[in-house]
Amino acid sequence: MTRDLSRLLRPRSIVLFGGGWAVNVVAQLKKSGFDGDIWPVNPKRADVLGVPCLASIDDLPGVPDASFIGVNRDATIEVVERLSAMGAGGATCFASGFLESEAETAGGADLQERLIKAAGNMPILGPNCYGLLNYLDNVTLWPDQHGGTAQESGVAIVAQSSNIAINMTMQARGLPIAYVVAAGNQAQVGASAIAEALLEDDRVTAIGLYLEGFGDIRALESFAAKARAKGKPVVAIKIGRSDKARAATMTHTASLAGSAAAGSALLKRLGIIEVETIAVFLETLKLLHAIGPLPGASVCSVSCSGGEASLMADLSNGTGLDFTEFAVSQRAALKAELGPIVTIANPLDYHTFIWGDTPRMSRVFSTVMAESFDLTVFILDMPRADRCDPSGYQCAVDAIIAAKAQTDARVAVLASLPENMSDHFTGQFMAGGVAVLHGMSEGISAIEAAITAGRMETAAPEPLVLAAETTGSSSILSEAASKEALSGFGLKSPRSMQAMSVDELIEKSSTLTFPVVLKGVGLAHKSEAGLVALNIPDTSSLSAAARQMQSATSEFLVEEMAVGGIAEVLVGITRDPTGTFLLTLGAGGVLTELLADTVSLLLPASRTEIEAELKGLRIGKLLEGYRGKPAADMQALVDAVLAICRYATAHSDRLVELEVNPLITRVSDAIAVDALIRLTDA
Repeated sequence: MTRDLSRLLRPRSIVLFGGGWAVNVVAQLKKSGFDGDIWPVNPKRADVLGVPCLASIDDLPGVPDASFIGVNRDATIEVVERLSAMGAGGATCFASGFLESEAETAGGADLQERLIKAAGNMPILGPNCYGLLNYLDNVTLWPDQHGGTAQESGVAIVAQSSNIAINMTMQARGLPIAYVVAAGNQAQVGASAIAEALLEDDRVTAIGLYLEGFGDIRALESFAAKARAKGKPVVAIKIGRSDKARAATMTHTASLAGSAAAGSALLKRLGIIEVETIAVFLETLKLLHAIGPLPGASVCSVSCSGGEASLMADLSNGTGLDFTEFAVSQRAALKAELGPIVTIANPLDYHTFIWGDTPRMSRVFSTVMAESFDLTVFILDMPRADRCDPSGYQCAVDAIIAAKAQTDARVAVLASLPENMSDHFTGQFMAGGVAVLHGMSEGISAIEAAITAGRMETAAPEPLVLAAETTGSSSILSEAASKEALSGFGLKSPRSMQAMSVDELIEKSSTLTFPVVLKGVGLAHKSEAGLVALNIPDTSSLSAAARQMQSATSEFLVEEMAVGGIAEVLVGITRDPTGTFLLTLGAGGVLTELLADTVSLLLPASRTEIEAELKGLRIGKLLEGYRGKPAADMQALVDAVLAICRYATAHSDRLVELEVNPLITRVSDAIAVDALIRLTDA
């Protein structure tokens, strides 16, 4: 159900329930200059900070747009039910002790069900939620201090942690924040639904998500599609990358790929820019607000220090930034202005010969900006005003802003240390249309993120294949059964036979072409147990190999050996806790974990995506023909991967994990020599 959050997010009347926490909300509303109606409900007080109190909910003079409910969890349900019945616009439920605490406090799940039922169609944030900050309309429905100020436009942040949200409001980086909304435990309204509602405000320039979990994947898909359609970039931090509580797995795939890989693949697929730190999160949002996604990777770095120029180049090494060289005419113009001592290169160290000559600095900077760089970055650290006199640096500020006005280029100023750019100078630059980045490493990461944002596809991807919710036991298909199941979807495998004894094995092997491979049946990781013998040339050697394995297995699988292999590839699909299916492609064989050469996609994956990711692997050079060696049949390899994907999609109701390892690529085909499938029991 889609709920209308507009009254809750942009209220004209607010009712508050509770004691100290509600008092704090009133204090914040008065401090921010909220000019709507404030109705505290408290039978024990005559007023709250000069605002008259009402004795009960029955005394409300009208139907409130928004509510802050700061009472205990049982009373919260009663208040929510009354507000819903009267048609209120929405509520923030501050109390904890619901589903999020079920492990410690019995009854939390039941209370949450009652809360959802009581709310009905009325949207609620939380429970266990601080509420929202709307700095565009001076709405601070928030029971604690915060660091934001009134804005005309800015970014919206949705956080699944109220404390992290508070920390973000305290930033001193010049980021204009329009909204901060805490999602709490998302009993009814999830983070994706909140973010989707915030997209509707034209004053919001970009969305930031701090996620502890993804929740409703379809809701996240819907939000991402609407963000694409509106051209509003989205940046996310997804925590939990270091989760060690990974269940025991049967396949190499499941041990290599985890929720972090699935989460990253999900965000990438939906066009959401993933970053890892709060600093980069804030810097990226600021750059996207001020400039937007960058159309390309061509960056020019400008500083008056060789050290800054070198450090900028070093820290950008391995990133997506491209320090394109100056055009010939541009080099000549810069040389004429800067003199024979200055080397004209990108990154540019223009020395200090022109420092203090604002008109000349403006000409140099305009010359740099006149070239078609996707972004021009000025490295500039300002003196601290409490111990120094920063007025001598005003020439650089004025020259950069003047050059920006003359050329209308995309321009940013980057302080190598975050603390070396004050609010005063940040404000001047931002007012002049110049983005300000705090910290060299953080700034470079933000620039790379903006480059990535500019490369995002405008069309929404196909809906994800989602797993059915299942519980209970699961079973592993034998290698032979796994291969047979996959062959029905077009996957090629060697001719093989199964036998229950050495004599039966020798008899059945007469129909196969040597050399062959012998495997013991019954263990997932056969190589480690000594249950694989390769390149067996004849019947007597086959008999000897089988007798050597008899102590560890009573069943054998013999198959024709796939010769002429160019590379061994792993193809795995795992059901992720998010409910998606993660496709892992990588270097296969016995060295899979050692090489850890893998990439991840989510199902469905297209032929184009699969081929691009395979070529991007370190073994991609082998696949394309390395040092004169023949190339693998890439089309056949992709066909094989797609066959495996088709099986997974068709069995998404039961599939737990699937692995083909190795899938041997050859000049004319790709053939699966080992496979494992685990399905939930019907």
